[in-house]
Amino acid sequence: MSTATRSSRVAVASTRRHLAGFWFVAAAFLTLMAFGTVPTPLWPIYQVRDHFGATTVTIAFAVLVVGTGSSFRLLGHLSDRLGRRRVIVPGLLVAILADAVLAFWPDLPGLIVGRVLTGVAIGLIASTATAYLADLYHEARPERDGSPVPALVATAVNLGGLALGPLAAGVLAQWAPAPLRTPYIIFGALMAGLLVLVLASPETIDTAAADQDRPVRFALRPGQGAAFGAAAAVGFFAFAVMGLFSSLGVIIVRSELGITSYFIAGLAPFAAFAASAVAQLALGRLAQSAVLLIGGLLFPIGLALTAVSLYQPTLWLALTSAALAGGGAGLLIKSGVTQAAIAAVPASRAGVLAMFFIIAYVGMGLPSIAFSLVIQHVALRPSMIGFASVLSVGAFIAIVIARRSAAVAGSGRPGVQSR
Repeated sequence: MSTATRSSRVAVASTRRHLAGFWFVAAAFLTLMAFGTVPTPLWPIYQVRDHFGATTVTIAFAVLVVGTGSSFRLLGHLSDRLGRRRVIVPGLLVAILADAVLAFWPDLPGLIVGRVLTGVAIGLIASTATAYLADLYHEARPERDGSPVPALVATAVNLGGLALGPLAAGVLAQWAPAPLRTPYIIFGALMAGLLVLVLASPETIDTAAADQDRPVRFALRPGQGAAFGAAAAVGFFAFAVMGLFSSLGVIIVRSELGITSYFIAGLAPFAAFAASAVAQLALGRLAQSAVLLIGGLLFPIGLALTAVSLYQPTLWLALTSAALAGGGAGLLIKSGVTQAAIAAVPASRAGVLAMFFIIAYVGMGLPSIAFSLVIQHVALRPSMIGFASVLSVGAFIAIVIARRSAAVAGSGRPGVQSR
């Protein structure tokens, strides 16, 4: 066999390994994010069994943010130095532990512990998987440098997973035995299988070189500070809508529409997250300015219809409003992730994305808690109008700043800005 033939076969094998690794990591990312929203249609079961109100439900959901934020802040940058796979694997192990806690300790303390551990796993994996997918795709398709495929897949599986969680759990809660245990057992088995596949995926970071020249945890290119800040603000407001549907969406649908089916009630959060993924797949290849514009239009329209659906409580209107709000939020999140990645120094990409997700996940938790506290003293309908107005105005301001900052930063010179 000639040297050229041997080299060609090695190159083909390497390409196949990296492409296989790309899809293994994408599947693991998808499953983890789905696991994160599995409790969504189960909240009414917990609520009735343990006799707690909407605020307790929201806090039980939002403690995920505590684990996520801490993990992003302390550990999210480590894959830039230790290697992507060395962070993904522990993240999956923590997720499997969280799954076991939720399955076999169903009381409120176990729910809190399991949700915090779930947040830690998401913090370890979300920014790392996003960077890992970009690395694997680049190694497999070096001729397609700058391709939008990795970012598109990362954001689609992120939100697609968030959509699949409540749908799968709603089906199991409605028709399978032990609704507070069966969904977790199934997802635990899936994550264990994907752990084996991720272990077989190639590493993309030269850990020896990274250890000698440790990247700055959070490093932006010159002139990209305002662009990153605006992108993070867009992510904050977009994730706030997702937090509302994940925590109180099912309870609101059940109380306002009188629907007792866990499957039907879980369709509202599914519609929001599924529309987010579909919008990204359908429109994600458009220019950044177009993605921001379309997302900025769909976002307030969906929120306005969500408020209207409380005055005209019909299932089709509730699902339509959730889909429009979710589709708009998905496009805004896609834009935010892309802009954050562009703003980052390549060697610090995971650390920059970790900071983006910290801000975004705070948006997922705090506004929902505030909303649950407000509706204890103010009627639900005017509260929703106020909530929709605040998020719409905030998102509009962030979008305007993001568009201007991206245009200004695009004319700057490449370099490094460390913080």
